[in-house]
Amino acid sequence: MVPPSKKTLVTAAAVGGTALAAAGVLAFSFLTAPPDIASAPNASHPLCGDLARHYPPQLLREGRTEAKGDGVAVWGDSTVVLRCGMKSPGPTTDLCLNVNGVDWVLRSAASGESKKTLITYGRDPAVEVTVAAEAATSAGDTLVGLGDTVKAIPQTSKCI
Repeated sequence: MVPPSKKTLVTAAAVGGTALAAAGVLAFSFLTAPPDIASAPNASHPLCGDLARHYPPQLLREGRTEAKGDGVAVWGDSTVVLRCGMKSPGPTTDLCLNVNGVDWVLRSAASGESKKTLITYGRDPAVEVTVAAEAATSAGDTLVGLGDTVKAIPQTSKCI
């Protein structure tokens, strides 16, 4: 039996390394890309930057995940989506509720069977939160979890 040459060993190692790299690329391609959610119109507002530093690490037992948009935060597989930098709503007939000192409007036109959308009232910039239908029964828990964070934006008016 003839022992393999150094060239043969190097070639075998290179082929094995290439196969390993290809497997790594293939595995990486199956990872979920961060959701590409449109930023709010005023996402660059300094208060949104302040808010972002205090987002809770978990909401509804879902960890915070990476998101592409400025002023956007996502928990879980888009179970909860937050967009800071929205225009504060004016007077509305939509349901307005106070949760631990933060007024939220349930945006009936933006809500449906697949999600509930709420926006802070009386804060500029406003914060919009969308909760997926499977977690909509826990939307109140989401608002409680975000309350202290959102209070960093001063409230200038209240729901009536």
